[in-house]
Amino acid sequence: MGTIDFENCTLENVVAFVTEEVDSVIVVDGKNDRYKTIIRKGVFVDFIEERGLYKDLIAKLWYHFNNSSTGVVEDYQVFIPTSGKFIGKYSKRINIECHGVPHVVQMTIYPTAQEDIYIFVLNELDGSQYVDETLTNNKVKSIQNTYLFSMYVDIVQDTTNSISVTEISDEVMNQQLKYSEWRMMIVNMIWPDDQALFLQRTSPEYLKENLAPGKTSSYDCLMMNLEGKYIWVKLIFSRAETNNDEDFRFVFMVQDIHDNTVELMSTLKKYEELASKDTLTSVFNHGRIETEMRNAIESTKKSNEKVSLMMIDIDFFKSVNDAFGHSVGDATLVHFVETISDCIQDHNAVLGRWGGEEFVVVLYDADEIKSLSLAERIRTQVASEVFESIGHITCSIGLTHVKADDELDYAFERMDKAVYEAKSSGRNCVKVM
Repeated sequence: MGTIDFENCTLENVVAFVTEEVDSVIVVDGKNDRYKTIIRKGVFVDFIEERGLYKDLIAKLWYHFNNSSTGVVEDYQVFIPTSGKFIGKYSKRINIECHGVPHVVQMTIYPTAQEDIYIFVLNELDGSQYVDETLTNNKVKSIQNTYLFSMYVDIVQDTTNSISVTEISDEVMNQQLKYSEWRMMIVNMIWPDDQALFLQRTSPEYLKENLAPGKTSSYDCLMMNLEGKYIWVKLIFSRAETNNDEDFRFVFMVQDIHDNTVELMSTLKKYEELASKDTLTSVFNHGRIETEMRNAIESTKKSNEKVSLMMIDIDFFKSVNDAFGHSVGDATLVHFVETISDCIQDHNAVLGRWGGEEFVVVLYDADEIKSLSLAERIRTQVASEVFESIGHITCSIGLTHVKADDELDYAFERMDKAVYEAKSSGRNCVKVM
């Protein structure tokens, strides 16, 4: 470390001292997207090239995950050009990684009189200079890390400031960006189905009309994170409370709610399935299979899709319960359903219990020949199956093909009549109506 003679110190001495002590000095030409290094020492010999593109320098210095060399996904690098503009002196502490080793750097940027020409001064900090701060930050990370992004917005002035991206840095980022520009850039990171709602809820007109001073509005959507993965987030707008009703300033935040939302959706899906399933056989219950039939008929009207409906009724099932008891009857129903499920597994079909020993299959993407072939396969497979305690059983099947002008009542009536005809014809057969 150089020395300074306090009494005889001159500007030349100070300049010489700073030149000796500083780790890196970089001159940047932002307009032509280039930089060159004047001084490179220590970690910066390997970390920064002698010359290169300015946008690459920005990405390397702070468009990466905190304490990591992993860069953010390319979609978010659209913000790099606005990060590289400075209208005054700017200082920021950044974390970099070189050869797997983390380093903490103090970065100071000096704009010059010439537009878009900047001087970057970089110094690696000694560990003792930031260890206490790191320990303090770690205590509150459990709270901060749920908030991925925040910024202050003035929609009248069309400005943004105090932008913070917690996965990149604990500090506020430099970003010369209008709010209107930010909206049209960030919308590309929103899940396509949610983009229209995002543009509506973030529009200045909507915010002025719907958020009174001190009020907060939020909604959930899928948004791409810095790794390029879509996650569930909560978008939050809170209007600043001031004495001026024409003052439209807001705090905008993005909160990570992915894990909780996925867990909640999984729980809801589980309850939805329970509400849709027959408790004994685990196939669709009466209400759910009726909905499936209704939807299939509507689909046929809209897209002319080929859909068939079949009802399958176990022959003489009452005698099974009478002779062997209801526990054997229940086991027979479960085995029966497993047999049908095996038959339809390679088809676009769903199975539901209509009631008692009656079951319904909704078959998609199959013409009359394929539908009849599947029905016959089910019938013969059931007849050849050996059921525990009772041996062999048979079933009667009624089949109908959905017409373009059908209603559920008409289609069901044909299917029901077909089953009746199958039973009247000696059972263990398929009838089509």
